[in-house]
Amino acid sequence: MSTSLAAETGTVRKRWKGRVPVALLYPNTYALAVSNLGFQLVYSLLNLMDGLVCERFVYPDQRRSLRSLESSRPMTDFPLVFGSISFEHDYPRLAAMLAAGGIEPFAESRPKCIAPGSPLVVLGGVGVFINPEPLAAFADLMVLGEAEPVLSPLIEALLNWNTTPRQELLRQVVTSLPGCYAPIFYAFSYAGNGSVQSIQAAPGIPERVRRVYTAGVEQRAAHSSLHSPEAELDMFMVELGRGCGRGCRFCAAGFIYRPPRMWSSEAIMQSLEDRPAAVDRIGLLGMEMAQTDTIDRIAACLERGDCSLSFSSLRADRITTQTLSLLAGSRLKSAAIAADGCSERLRRLINKGLDEETLLTAAVRLVEAGIVHLKLYVMIGLPTETEADLDELIQLVGRLQTMILPVGRARGRVTELTLSINCFIPKPCTPFQYCSFGGMTAETGPEDTAFAVMAMKTKIRYLRRMLNTKANLRLKFDYPDQALQQAVFSRADRRIAPALLDIGTGRFSFKQALRHRRLDAWQYAIRQRLRDERMCWDLVDHGLRDGYLWEEYQKALAGAVTRPCEPLSCRRCGVCHADDPT
Repeated sequence: MSTSLAAETGTVRKRWKGRVPVALLYPNTYALAVSNLGFQLVYSLLNLMDGLVCERFVYPDQRRSLRSLESSRPMTDFPLVFGSISFEHDYPRLAAMLAAGGIEPFAESRPKCIAPGSPLVVLGGVGVFINPEPLAAFADLMVLGEAEPVLSPLIEALLNWNTTPRQELLRQVVTSLPGCYAPIFYAFSYAGNGSVQSIQAAPGIPERVRRVYTAGVEQRAAHSSLHSPEAELDMFMVELGRGCGRGCRFCAAGFIYRPPRMWSSEAIMQSLEDRPAAVDRIGLLGMEMAQTDTIDRIAACLERGDCSLSFSSLRADRITTQTLSLLAGSRLKSAAIAADGCSERLRRLINKGLDEETLLTAAVRLVEAGIVHLKLYVMIGLPTETEADLDELIQLVGRLQTMILPVGRARGRVTELTLSINCFIPKPCTPFQYCSFGGMTAETGPEDTAFAVMAMKTKIRYLRRMLNTKANLRLKFDYPDQALQQAVFSRADRRIAPALLDIGTGRFSFKQALRHRRLDAWQYAIRQRLRDERMCWDLVDHGLRDGYLWEEYQKALAGAVTRPCEPLSCRRCGVCHADDPT
């Protein structure tokens, strides 16, 4: 058993006899794995099935070997290997974990029969159903969508793993279950510039795979089942909702999780009741969408339990009196506001819908409620961004400090402002999937990759020079070279798989691996996409009507606003009421 589990609560240990062993991989450290709500959810769902024994593997640090956390078994003991992937930077680690675990990394090279040592590899998680193709070569099967509606029937279909040849079993699954994608049944052809020419499905295989999502109301909202003092986020997490209806054009979650769903107040309160008595910090996911009555009930629950509160960020135009009371009552000292665009013009471009006065008012109200560490998130490198947009950000920071300084002085503690400046990454399944990394708008060629990275570095130097002298201001910047790597992985296709393995195993650096595999960062990260271009992730059907994302991209460039989702009535994107003839 891993030493990490000595202090962990919620661990599930089962006898192996008579049960099918399932390895569950998280390609990052234990501290992040035990903080990831999606990973915890899959672990809990699998272990609720009596016929399975599910044990976790995490990316090992120098103190740990690559063994299961629960019983220290090797990966070669498991005939089914599941992987949960959330972030692009974890792609090389996933490839490396398979290789280090004694598993053939590439699905096409695995034996015909499934067995311990030559398992069926199933990958899922938000990283997979945004764009499955970078990891497609490593997966026998991929789950495209949310786990709750598909995991139980999938496991039932896989229980005859030892009597059915691999390819036959895969064909049975993908032709009978929604959201299941077997990459081996799809052939891609490419043009000289890297664009997809065609995607050909094998006979009898669906041309596209419809993602699955949780449509009904759950009795309990998703919440933490594992707790550890080693966790990156040492708190009890509760999901208030899934998806977002604001329609920010850079945000993949706002499109792949459509329609947005808020759990009922009752479901959220049921989850809060499951909080272990020893955990007095609660993290709320999706708080910016919560209704007033839900906030009131959460506030009362926190007060009864003498708990503190945490959340990722607040929507500046959704800070209500109830929200402020909740913050004050939970003794929260830090809060974050996501402005995202440096200027009001750019916030229209991304459909953020926040003007400067709203941001300033929100900041002052938070500081008045007791916040002493205020964070402001922005992106650089958005399409059409100019130095004038950066100057507007500099002026906003100055005005913000001027307005919150008297509030801090009056209470005897000046609020520290942290400005977090992040490189914009074009994401699949969003209107900005057509954009170039680095904010370039002119037609580009392979020689422009270095120019795009240098443009980001130049903006960072400019902001640092203009803001460094301000007191009580902390600056945090992305590294553009690392952001380029994320941008490449984000829009990559399955040809990148050998490079991911090279990087993950330490054979080559990122640049060396691309060069060795005759790939170019430009074709994935910098090259702008055309209106009618076929994307490799188009085989995932998110329910969006054809042309909608391009229309939103054109509205962005025109500075036009799109209203938030109205699931009960609107038919703009095509996700809701797709089968309604009216």
